[in-house]
Order: sequence, then structure tokens, then C-alpha cells
Amino acid sequence: MIRAAAVGDIHLGPDSRGLLRPAFATLADRADLLLLAGDLTRHGTPEEAAVVGEEVRGLSVPVIAVLGNHDYDAGRPEEVARILSAHGVRVLEGTSTTVRADGLLVGVAGTKGFGGGFAGRSGGEFGEPEMKAFVRHTRSCAEGLRAALVQLAADACDLRIALTHYAPVPDTLGGEPAEIYPFLGSYLLAESIDGAGADLAVHGHAHLGTERGLTARGVRVRNVAQPVIGRAFAVYLLHGPGDRAGRS
Repeated sequence: MIRAAAVGDIHLGPDSRGLLRPAFATLADRADLLLLAGDLTRHGTPEEAAVVGEEVRGLSVPVIAVLGNHDYDAGRPEEVARILSAHGVRVLEGTSTTVRADGLLVGVAGTKGFGGGFAGRSGGEFGEPEMKAFVRHTRSCAEGLRAALVQLAADACDLRIALTHYAPVPDTLGGEPAEIYPFLGSYLLAESIDGAGADLAVHGHAHLGTERGLTARGVRVRNVAQPVIGRAFAVYLLHGPGDRAGRS
């Protein structure tokens, strides 16, 4: 059994130093890895990234993250990623990593993702160059996620987790205004997850959304934005290839 702890949208800054460290310090007894689903900072400054790094430095479980839109705000996402990496965080963008726990090889594929909307009400690569660029960025993120999941299958992982910031399905957006759904996620992410295969998909971003959803092919999706889960992290149990994922 694999225990995956996850949280997103923690939005840390200098005045929140030490806020989550006591809860994260309990992970040794509660989880095998910690997933951070983006929006780890407020504005993506190096100072804020250092606070995040200090919260997770030296934890007894691997820490794997993607960045969110807030982490891009200052225009320094590469520096944010470098600072997190220096504190031991594995930062993914169209890439993957593996963890061995309980005799199983667990793979995590990650991307920030982007918006665009969902089946029937989504943007397309048509018209102005700005619109085309918007959708192409989403498609590029989704293709990176697919390639990373495929690589994990080639690596013979027993379990695969898709980690994004933006939502892959509208199920977990219930509670958010319908008008902003196109800015909260994209069906292209779900297509990549279903096409390549995964045992669990984890995302953040939708603060007013709901926790649980499914892709078209039945992959379980969990919105772990901290305002949604209401605590420092949630723990999801994966019992083996093809088994159900739950929450403890």
C-alpha cells in the first residue's frame, strides 16, 4: 500500500514561515511521499520560494512538486524551481520521477498545465495569434505530461500518479463560477492522463472547487487545493496496479 500525501495552493510568504512545518514533520508516520500541486508561493519571488523550501527541507519522505500560476507571477519560475530543488524538492515540468515504497515502484509525472476549458466549451487554435498561443501552451503542457507518463510505463512502474496545478476535469471545479472554468483547467490534460494511463491524478488551483472527480476512463482525480481539503495535506491510499485510490 502506498500513502501519497498531497496539498496545493499553500501560498507561503515570509510571514508564514514555520506554518506548515509541524504538520509536515508528521509525514514519516503517515505517508510515503508528499506531492505539492503548485501555487506554493504568493508571487513567485525567490524569498517566498526559500520559505517553501525551509518548510520541507530534510523531511523523511520524498517531496515532489509542480509550479502554479502564482509561482510564475514574478517572471522567475526557473529561479523558484532552482531554490526548491536546492532544498531537496523534485520539481517537475513535463518530466517524471520515481519513488520506491512498500516494495512498489511509484512514478510521478508532472506539469503545471494551463487553461482552455473542457469538452464542448473549450478554446481552439483559431483566430488571433494570442488565442493560438494560449491553446498551444496548454497542448504543450498536456503533451509533456503524456510523454512523462509513457516513460513511467516504460520504466515498469507499479503505480503512476499525474501531478498538475490546473484541473484535468470539470468535476472538481463544482463551486467555482462557471464563467472561469476555462481558466481553471483543460480537457487536454485528462486526454493525456487517459491516453497514457495513471492510477491517480492530483491537482490544485480551484479554491472553491470540490475534492473528487473522474476522467472519462475512470482515473480518480483529486483537487488538493488547501482551501478544499481544509488541512495541511490529504493522504490517498494506492493499493496496487489498477486498484482504487481512497482518502484516509
